[in-house]
Amino acid sequence: MPDANAATATRIDVPGLRQWLGDGGEIAFLDVREEGQHGAGHPLLAVNLPYSRLELLIGQLVPRRSCRVVLLDDDDGVADKAARRLTALGYSALHVLQGGIDDWSAAGYPLFPSTNVPSKGFAEIVEHELGTPAITAADLDRRRRAGEKIVVLDSRPLDEYARFHVPGALPCPGAELTLRFADLVPDPDTLIVVSCAGRTRGIIGAQSLITAGVSNRVMSLEGGTQGWRLAGLDLERNAPGELWPVSADAVAAARHRARAVAARHGIRFIDPATLSAWQAGSELRTTYLLDVRTPDEYAAGHLPGSVSAPGGQLVQAIDRWVGTRNARLVLVDDKAVRAVMTAQWLQQMGWDAVVLADPFEGAKLDTGEAADVAMLPQVLRVTVPEAAHWLDAGAAAVAVQSSAEYRNAHPEDAAWAIRPRLDRLAPSVLRASRIVVFAEDEAMGALAAADLAEIAAGPVAMLEGGIAGWQAAGRQFAASPGDPPDAERIDYIFWNHDRHAGNEAAMRAYLRWETELPAEIARDGLAGFRLQA
Repeated sequence: MPDANAATATRIDVPGLRQWLGDGGEIAFLDVREEGQHGAGHPLLAVNLPYSRLELLIGQLVPRRSCRVVLLDDDDGVADKAARRLTALGYSALHVLQGGIDDWSAAGYPLFPSTNVPSKGFAEIVEHELGTPAITAADLDRRRRAGEKIVVLDSRPLDEYARFHVPGALPCPGAELTLRFADLVPDPDTLIVVSCAGRTRGIIGAQSLITAGVSNRVMSLEGGTQGWRLAGLDLERNAPGELWPVSADAVAAARHRARAVAARHGIRFIDPATLSAWQAGSELRTTYLLDVRTPDEYAAGHLPGSVSAPGGQLVQAIDRWVGTRNARLVLVDDKAVRAVMTAQWLQQMGWDAVVLADPFEGAKLDTGEAADVAMLPQVLRVTVPEAAHWLDAGAAAVAVQSSAEYRNAHPEDAAWAIRPRLDRLAPSVLRASRIVVFAEDEAMGALAAADLAEIAAGPVAMLEGGIAGWQAAGRQFAASPGDPPDAERIDYIFWNHDRHAGNEAAMRAYLRWETELPAEIARDGLAGFRLQA
């Protein structure tokens, strides 16, 4: 039931929401449940914005505060809590889906497990419609052992590559494939195999090279690293890779290919004056400024107000950066190649994506990572000695940390807590004379502490330095392997969670699920994909 103490938002039913999702206007459909709940099943177009981090992410995901926003929960009042917080931030068109996730399902529409589902489903449709060729792990291994000329390119980010990859694979994140191809594959007779952890990034990577018109034969690795393991083959682990500076010849070849792709797919280029005009009208329509280069390039110098969104990941997980459907996406890349290859995919996914021409010419650039602009609530804070004094005097302790980390180690006698369920803490905690909040992440701790202060009987204070500071001071910690119980771990995605840890049944189930996505997406009917050969 809705929280009686929360500000109310306008209710909308499932038919009304689906009409909005298909009317072409801007709308943000936000699932404010935690990652585990979202990962267990959600509507196709629902973007996960956990209430635990609401204020930290909303500014990036939904920058226009007059945009229609529909909030989804389990009909447990969390959406109303989120609406109250967003109202305080100036969001003015807030709605809550009547009946929550159960009403969506009861209306006969599918719920999708996992994360980044539209992007994954799109890749499966690409393979089916465009005939992207694939090679099995067993066949790849056999050909390599026979001495055939083969280069395996791993299209994931460098941190994922470092954890595990097909032995001998070269790191080349998705948007870099066309740009760096001439440096990595100088021989036109070499077979190119694009790999990822499953299926979809390999498919998009392979098809990108085919679309770009490289002369080599290109295939995706069927099942990626999971397929490799299912074939009884070992992965290379804990072996970092790096990207070398791209050569002038490779850039020239890639630009030639990108120009042809842009012409064939009708990719639009805008100048900085147009971008400025769009940004000046930000109250009328949302414009996202997304830098699709590598994170290192972004840190070395980027346009003010832009966000680092490496192109391969942007296609694979657009809901990490963009929460407003039917918004404009302006892509930034000094070499244009990555922006064009990203834009042509986003355009086929149904997004209005354009490329900013000559983005850095005459521009003053910022350096480093993007500044955190979230406005955190003011909460009472205590030092380690003060917290120890409070606890000695009978204060309660609450640990705001991931359930997995809490199970491993948490401040002794601290109860596990998660922001949307603070009201479910034991009465002995909520009625304590004082409460000390131990946080794994300072920002998330501040949000939880502010909420807790509204329902607690006594003062609530957050520990300066958080859990790490308590540990550094030599304070006592405890482990609790079964606490919180699995049923309470709404922050943890259980669905096929151990597929990368060697569970073959989970690997097979996940890969089978990916291949079944096109039919489920067709049943949903709202994806908006428009493939172009």
